[in-house]
Amino acid sequence: MPSAPPASGPAPRHVALVAIPDAVVSTLAGIYDAMTVRVGQPGIAARSPFHVEIVGEATGSIDLASGLAFPVQRAIDTLAATDIVIVPSVLLRDPGWALGRYPRLVDWLRRMHAGGAVLCSACSGVFLLAETGLFDGRDATVHYAYARAFSAVHPDVVVHPERVLVISGQREDLVSSGASTTWHDMVLYLIARFAGATDAQEVARMLALQWHQDGLTPYMTFEGARDHGDAEIEGAQRWLGTHFSVANPVDEMIKRSALAERTFKRRFTAATGLTPIDYVQRLRVEDAKRRLERTDASVDEISWRVGYEDAAFFRRLFKRTTGLPPGAYRRRFRIPDFARPDGP
Repeated sequence: MPSAPPASGPAPRHVALVAIPDAVVSTLAGIYDAMTVRVGQPGIAARSPFHVEIVGEATGSIDLASGLAFPVQRAIDTLAATDIVIVPSVLLRDPGWALGRYPRLVDWLRRMHAGGAVLCSACSGVFLLAETGLFDGRDATVHYAYARAFSAVHPDVVVHPERVLVISGQREDLVSSGASTTWHDMVLYLIARFAGATDAQEVARMLALQWHQDGLTPYMTFEGARDHGDAEIEGAQRWLGTHFSVANPVDEMIKRSALAERTFKRRFTAATGLTPIDYVQRLRVEDAKRRLERTDASVDEISWRVGYEDAAFFRRLFKRTTGLPPGAYRRRFRIPDFARPDGP
């Protein structure tokens, strides 16, 4: 049987996948595997549109954030140019990301970008990329759990933690993906952009990768700001945390406070970033999410439990807040029957 003819098309694009001690192994290895998959059509030899190298400040083995050793194939000092640079997820430990730990790497990233490279980050990898200054005044995304910490160290970057993928820059040369496995979206985007939609679809099918087309809002958990320093408002928040389902909770909060109504509402909004009624609604929706995930209660019953007699209004509010109707949210996040332990 004759062998398949050689693959045709442009030469593979070079991808520099950055390994640093803060990197998360699952993202680093997952991106490497997905971008080295060989795809092809019947009668054409399988090929990879990318040549991927693990790069770092020095070659050899490094311990990643989990303590697992991982090989660095090439030192950045030996790489004068590349087409794509990807910084994978990094693990933030207390007290958070420390600026200036990788000056050689940051300088190298700037040089690669100046030479035409597309700079990409997966999840929290944007903490390192943003040190180049190239994201200042531009849009980016980051894991929603790290959004406040990111804004604290990179206040000039416009961050959108609810977005799956953000492409910015004059040449669409700054790419960031959001929480955790949204690196799937980033890799599929890069394959579609540089190799074509057919290859992206083929890789998605082969590895069961998915586009997070509903965004990240359904995954985000609401936690009201408590670091504002307003003791009166913080007390109201504590009370509201266990009484959000009562009738007229905003009126009750104001009665319990030592403030006039207008003053209370003004200070509450200034402290939390939300009006009192918006804050109440976020707490109610958050409780409804847990009930949808963990109980068999109907949507109408959940609506009543969290404080809404009008179930139709609750459904509209829930979809506006989470991006999904209650039923779709339950199907997405409830533990499937086959994974539940036996018992009531």
